[in-house]
Amino acid sequence: MFGKHLNCAKLQSHIAKLRKRNSFWQSVGSQAVQDICQRIEKAYQLFFKHSKKGVRPPGFKKVKKYKSFTLKQAGYKFLGGNRVKIGNRVYQFCQSREIEGTVKTLTIKRTPLGELFMVIVMNDGSNPDVEVKTGKIAGFDFGLKTFLTCSDGTEIESPQFFKQSLNAIKKASRQHSKKLKGSSNRERARKNLVRKYEDISHRRRNWFWKLAHELTDKFDVLCFETLNLKGMQRLWGRKISDLAFGEFLKILEWVAKKKHRRVVFVDQWYPSSKTCSNCGHILESLDLSVREWRCPSCQSVNGRDENAARNIQQFGFAVGELVEPHC
Repeated sequence: MFGKHLNCAKLQSHIAKLRKRNSFWQSVGSQAVQDICQRIEKAYQLFFKHSKKGVRPPGFKKVKKYKSFTLKQAGYKFLGGNRVKIGNRVYQFCQSREIEGTVKTLTIKRTPLGELFMVIVMNDGSNPDVEVKTGKIAGFDFGLKTFLTCSDGTEIESPQFFKQSLNAIKKASRQHSKKLKGSSNRERARKNLVRKYEDISHRRRNWFWKLAHELTDKFDVLCFETLNLKGMQRLWGRKISDLAFGEFLKILEWVAKKKHRRVVFVDQWYPSSKTCSNCGHILESLDLSVREWRCPSCQSVNGRDENAARNIQQFGFAVGELVEPHC
């Protein structure tokens, strides 16, 4: 009510006393507990800053629902043969890539299936990627029927992975709801349902990464229109979640930063669809159902998405030097 909360330092001091009295608090390293206090601090700061936008304060979690813990300078040691010592126990792990550089943090994450992953953050000691310039700039327009329309006329269709697997999701969900709560059969059905969702998520993310690399290899500057994703979610619901525009933009920004490319965002109120890309004439109104329209000034026929992509490209090129990339 008054914008006050128990700050991070006091909370850490209090938990340090609990660790001396209760052996349960000693089951993970002291730095893991300190990191949890820092997470709570960040959550409160976000709540105080964005409470009017619907952000909620941090809530309590059961132990079995807690998904991760983080260790920083101490509490772990890497041994030979893909082994790591955490606390007093040694664990074997499957290494997906070489550990290069200085390890800053180690995070253990648990998926809904109960699988454990080790995420390492380190100072990269390798040489930076070689920068290759293509000298090209492109504008992109998001759509419901076509995932991306490029200013050069290229259209990229979304596979809509959730829609493809909808029947399998419904069947797995029905099987889960029929099982007795607390039974091993229900747990087995829950894991089966989780696998269906994870399969969709992995296939979508894999497609996003491939598309991001393809676009950044082709263009130096990529211009996009900012999206009101919450408003779109209210209007079109599940389809917006399936297209996952926001997730794609995050991946694209990361890839662009790695390859020294630039992502420019155009304000969502810029009338990209209503502006003729040939002469600049702006219509007073344009219904969403209209996919093509003829300019009353120059008589050119404009496809809605391609015309918007060309306008985004032109506007992004004009303001590109003034807009910082969101990377």
